[in-house]
Amino acid sequence: MKSEVVRALTTTFEGHAQQTDLGVEYWLARDLQYLLGYTQWRNFLATVEKAKTACEISGHPVADHFADVSKMVDLGSGSQRAVDDVMLTRYACYLVAQNGDPKKEEIAFAQTYFALQTRKAELIEQRLLETERVAARRKLTQTEKELSSLIYERTGGNQDFAFIRSRGDHALFGKSTQAMKAQWKVPDTRPLADFAPTIILKAKDFATEITIFNTQQHGLATEKAISGEHITNNEAVRKTLLGRGIRPEKLPAEEDVKKLERRLLAEQKKTLQNPEAIE
Repeated sequence: MKSEVVRALTTTFEGHAQQTDLGVEYWLARDLQYLLGYTQWRNFLATVEKAKTACEISGHPVADHFADVSKMVDLGSGSQRAVDDVMLTRYACYLVAQNGDPKKEEIAFAQTYFALQTRKAELIEQRLLETERVAARRKLTQTEKELSSLIYERTGGNQDFAFIRSRGDHALFGKSTQAMKAQWKVPDTRPLADFAPTIILKAKDFATEITIFNTQQHGLATEKAISGEHITNNEAVRKTLLGRGIRPEKLPAEEDVKKLERRLLAEQKKTLQNPEAIE
């Protein structure tokens, strides 16, 4: 397919994209019908039905991607009448293209185009999740530093923080820090949190924040008192997680957050050096 045709089709497809009041991107099936080279609505509607089936089989709610609507069209007499239509998400358009007539040049283009666009959305979602995990790890680091300083201020012992944090881990996971390190294959020299899922990072951070707050509010001044407080808070967080069907000790380890952080930074630098790569 010639490059000028590709550019023209790209502009045409994007030009027909619309947005709901909530900012959800969609195409109308009757517009997509002509964009994909179909002259008869009933033939195209059969392709849309196949796409709905594919959506259901893939485990995605059909209603999230295909919405039946109606719209008014002008008649030759100057009057209007309502016709059935379907609002399609980008993913729905991809499924329609996948179930279309492969002999049509428009279908061949759309299959590749929407596949790549959908993949971009998936990559963006993954990047956001990775960024969230890095941010959660940084936040936990800051909170633990605050608790460490508070413990030193109250007890005068640097070693007390490591002990208290370890007791908190045991309360959260139901097993020791070392046991979790062995389970997650974490090197002895690395913190357990560097391999923890985002939800665990946030859970540990929340429990630690409560420990800081109550230590200050209640004037806790001994290792035993602060340790007890931290255990109680982690037990409470664990109980909440269990109540929602989440067992912290059963969750798999995540990628080393330090490697993830370096990769995100490298990708960011690459994007800044080559902004055309994101178009």
